[in-house]
Amino acid sequence: MNGFRMLESEARNTAVAVEAVDGPFKAFPSGLHDHLRPFFADITEEVVGAIRTEIPEYARPTDDTYMQVVHQGVEHALQGFLERMAKPDTDWEPVKATYQRIGRGEADEGRSLDAFQSALRLGARVTWRRINALVDADLLPRHVLAAFGEALFLHLDEMAAATTTGYTEARLHAAGELQQRRTRLIDLLIVDPPASVAAITDLAHAAQWPVPRSLAVVAVDHGTRATGPPPIVPPEFLARFDVQPAVLVVPDPEGPGRTRAVAGALQGLRAAMGPSVALQEGARSLRWAGEALDLARRGVLPDTEIVRCRDHLATLLLFRDEALVEAMAERHLRPLDGVRLPQRERLAETLLSWLQCGHNASEVAARLAVHPQTVRYRMRQLDELFGDRLHDPTAQFEMQLALRALNLRRGVAPAR
Repeated sequence: MNGFRMLESEARNTAVAVEAVDGPFKAFPSGLHDHLRPFFADITEEVVGAIRTEIPEYARPTDDTYMQVVHQGVEHALQGFLERMAKPDTDWEPVKATYQRIGRGEADEGRSLDAFQSALRLGARVTWRRINALVDADLLPRHVLAAFGEALFLHLDEMAAATTTGYTEARLHAAGELQQRRTRLIDLLIVDPPASVAAITDLAHAAQWPVPRSLAVVAVDHGTRATGPPPIVPPEFLARFDVQPAVLVVPDPEGPGRTRAVAGALQGLRAAMGPSVALQEGARSLRWAGEALDLARRGVLPDTEIVRCRDHLATLLLFRDEALVEAMAERHLRPLDGVRLPQRERLAETLLSWLQCGHNASEVAARLAVHPQTVRYRMRQLDELFGDRLHDPTAQFEMQLALRALNLRRGVAPAR
């Protein structure tokens, strides 16, 4: 009890040091840590029991190894506190490194830091309650409570900060590795010639990407936002915005709401979605998407938020080889070259509608908003220009293709 009285006397003399700039650990009377040390074994056991009981993430009663780790962690925290009481100027860096390792371990376990932070707070509450009990039992001087409380919560904050640093570093590292794997997976999905399904599946598992039955590749024109942050896409999509055009891989694209999800993620950027293909045929989907994106830039395809290739198959086919379309037009539409420009356009428009309407003059007149007699007059002119070719089914088909392509290229929407 004499030791207790000496501590009490010294505590009164140093109580004002609680507010000192040197920190609360320097406010303790010398020798207090030795007086407290015998009680810390019981405090450790009580903290471990509370953590196991009140925090489900740490409740592994059948896992002896894991519970030993929890016990060592609590013991290390409390012994570190005693060491700081004994030597307030002790270098904190080694201790901080320990808690950074704990943070990395929490990240590797796949837990959030919520459980660990809860464990820290619970440990602090149990320790504070036991210290108050010691004071009430006259085993510690009451004047140390203020300094002890401040030091305890400073220690808690510093442990939490160091753990958060380690946790964040580990998560960033893991996220970087995962993104690298996903980037390699995108390259593997769109490579030509295609990779094997087995190779794609193995890398998909490593990249934590569920393997879909089918996929579609979206080509994205993000040139206007090259300096801004990339769009935020749903986690099941794969994305590369470090290339132009950017690439977005959409799993199971025929699923409900997929197109809406793509449009929402890209936030108005011009984009084209290739056709749905098998897992190893992403290169084909990307090729079609790239061609559709180019046609949308030129105004051949409607410049909507998302151009779906499946809605424009005929146009994509026509524009796969524009030189071939030019040759077809040169062969089948040459008679129109001898007609003055305004009349040539009217005759071309009438001829395309006539071919599309199954040679029905009344339907052509309704489509063009002219009198049927006008249509018949123009058709007589066309008959004089083209002769028998106007009634050759093969020539009619190729004329329609050539006229449709020229019509699209002028930016005029084709008649339905």
